[in-house]
Amino acid sequence: MAAARPTIRDVALHAGVSVATVSYVLNGTRPVSTGRRERVRLAMADLGYEPNSAARGLKRRRAATIGLIVPDLRNQFFAELAAGIEAAAARRDVLLVLCSTNASAEREDYYARLLHGRRVDGVIYLSGTGLPPASLIALSASEPVVFVDERLPGVDVPFVGADNRSGARALMAHVLAQGHRRIGVVGGPEGLWTAEQRMAGYREALAAAGLDPDALPAVPGDYTEATGAAAVDALLARDGLTAVVAANDLMAVGAMLRLRERGLRVPADVSVAGFDDIPLARALTPALTTVRQPAHAMGVAAGEALLARIEAPDQPVPATRLAAELVVRDSVTPQERTQR
Repeated sequence: MAAARPTIRDVALHAGVSVATVSYVLNGTRPVSTGRRERVRLAMADLGYEPNSAARGLKRRRAATIGLIVPDLRNQFFAELAAGIEAAAARRDVLLVLCSTNASAEREDYYARLLHGRRVDGVIYLSGTGLPPASLIALSASEPVVFVDERLPGVDVPFVGADNRSGARALMAHVLAQGHRRIGVVGGPEGLWTAEQRMAGYREALAAAGLDPDALPAVPGDYTEATGAAAVDALLARDGLTAVVAANDLMAVGAMLRLRERGLRVPADVSVAGFDDIPLARALTPALTTVRQPAHAMGVAAGEALLARIEAPDQPVPATRLAAELVVRDSVTPQERTQR
């Protein structure tokens, strides 16, 4: 029986360094001291270690190829995330293929089949539906796959995302601290992990304030401006509404525009908050109170996780969860200042 091929972990143990250090030596992505570099090279020679085909391609300066499946690059959050992935890929001379699905289950399935057929070296997958197509399951069984931003049930692959729940909890707690009790929520798409996490955070903040989470009026949206605007029409049917909390910034923008169309001032009549902190959020008048997700950093982390998976497919890649930060601006003011 042939001996098992040495892995990057074997090299790390033999050299007395971390797996990450071996990866840095192989790919030149970060500086490594001369002593450690030499120990890694000697360990590879002693063990007869050869990087896998993708890693060898990188070493020869031949571009490997990875795919990114994303719902909509017109959304600034997704665009920033894609830019982070591209930055990680560019540092390694890896070609990135972008596939935008418009949050369509059929297009998600099509692109997963297409990339599987093209035999790309790996795929970063951001679902816009919350439903894992059969083609994705087949793809993840044969190629390295990393989920970013959205988790999917039944598919066990590395995940990179932000702490949506704690961010949403902090945002709702801030709105409540301003005295608002007549609050309407524009939720995210039903079935998406991010939407569920944000709603859970909102409910936790309400419960912590001694309020009934089940009494929170919520209208589902699809993370677009149009559904933010439409949701406002439904929420304004609630007498005395003083604040709207939207599950992303684009829906918050739609809500602000519709409130103005209906003759209401933001925040003097109705406060508005969002989630993501896209570049537009700080340029609005009033500037949007929101939760900052580090989109670019998430993209970089997802790219690095996928490349690590490509280089060492047998080694576990831990989940990466980045902090989500409350950003207080001008679109939420104390309720007692509201003049209706």
